[in-house]
Amino acid sequence: MKKTFLFILAILIIGSRLFGQVPNNLTPSEKIYGLSKFWQEVNYNFVYLYKVDRNLWDNRYKELISIVQNTKNDYEYYRELQKFCALLKDGHTNVYFPNTIQEMNSMFGEYRLFIENIDNKAIITRTNLSKKDEIPFGSEIIEVNGKPTQKYMDENVAPYISSSTDYITKDWSTSGLLRGLEGEKYLVKIKRPDKKIVQLTLTHKFTEEKEVFPSFEPNKQLLDFKWINTSIAYIALNSFEDEKIDSLFIGLLPELYKAKGLIIDLRFNGGGSSKIGTEILKYLTNDTVFYGARNSTREHIATYKAWGTFFTEKDTLSNKPEWGMTKQEIAKFYLMSKNNYYYDFPYETEPVKLNAKRIVVPTVLLIGHNTASAAEDFLIRADNQKHMVKIGQNTYGSTGQPLMFDLPGGGSARVCTKKDTYPDGREFVGYGIKPDIEVIPSLKDYLNKKDPTLDKSIEYLKQKMK
Repeated sequence: MKKTFLFILAILIIGSRLFGQVPNNLTPSEKIYGLSKFWQEVNYNFVYLYKVDRNLWDNRYKELISIVQNTKNDYEYYRELQKFCALLKDGHTNVYFPNTIQEMNSMFGEYRLFIENIDNKAIITRTNLSKKDEIPFGSEIIEVNGKPTQKYMDENVAPYISSSTDYITKDWSTSGLLRGLEGEKYLVKIKRPDKKIVQLTLTHKFTEEKEVFPSFEPNKQLLDFKWINTSIAYIALNSFEDEKIDSLFIGLLPELYKAKGLIIDLRFNGGGSSKIGTEILKYLTNDTVFYGARNSTREHIATYKAWGTFFTEKDTLSNKPEWGMTKQEIAKFYLMSKNNYYYDFPYETEPVKLNAKRIVVPTVLLIGHNTASAAEDFLIRADNQKHMVKIGQNTYGSTGQPLMFDLPGGGSARVCTKKDTYPDGREFVGYGIKPDIEVIPSLKDYLNKKDPTLDKSIEYLKQKMK
């Protein structure tokens, strides 16, 4: 089962009110224990440990032993853990606050600001209704607390974000640019679309005004369907968390069989269960087998690890008949002693058993930065389909099986334990699955309420269907 990222994005974008004072319940011993617990689980289970600068990682742990004991409250403590976690650069490895700690993001009393990364700028995409003329949609935050916005993000926001890809770090740094606790202040400079500069002192406080501009779009359904025209059908698969989406899709088959072109929108699918997505994909291909991701994980055998300490890297190049060991065994023991031995799960293709009519027509898969986890697994299985093309932006670039565990004071963490690649070994974690045709929406598109990715897909299908 893959965990969706939509709830994380909601926290970053919307934020919530902190009721009461910042908790300060953890003892120095508990703080050290929580830090050590996270460090230990990463060392033992993190599948991408081989990508980590081990000296940097261990030295930072030693530095934090003193630092965390002297944090002023539980919030500061958890922020240090999040910053430590971010060194791992993995989207499935995170530290979460206890429920008693809730950051605010968009609310500043009389102001409410929603920010997105558009054209690599911090663009205000929504305000509370009463401020729509003062801070128009499309305004840019150009300075925060006396620093250019990018410099402020690099120093104060990005170091706390756990992400496998630079572009997701940028997106989340932008949407979470002004995150903080109730009462926290920000001095911001805003450049409006008319080039006028507005300076505001913002203080996190619950915003009573509920109306926003532009108004929120209706909540996305699990599955959305419409006809673009008489030939092209559009389906948005917005999550693979709920298996109900499979029956919803099957219920649409009588309509879909009429389509001469198909658009499958995965841009807002943060994942769920790979099996759920696979049930839908069966109807969209004539294949009798699917080629899913290859998987590997760390392997530990304590005695092998102990034996490995007696060998050097040079020893792995030759047999030692007098010890009854082959060079392959020596390499295994040596790598295990370095916490760098991996077990490859047996690779098996997935039979496609379906006694139903298929829909094999020119098909566009819309993808973007929020296409994550199990939705990326869907794309791996669809990789060899000649009638399909991917249009949009790179996907989230992270999947795997996290190990969840508790931390002191009600917080929690997770560590990614499984590495997934394409069947041929190509990596997409840390890079994202790339579109065949890249489309990057501009600020002008947002201002004019255009969807250039969808427009491009329609144009593409019209050409293919001629």
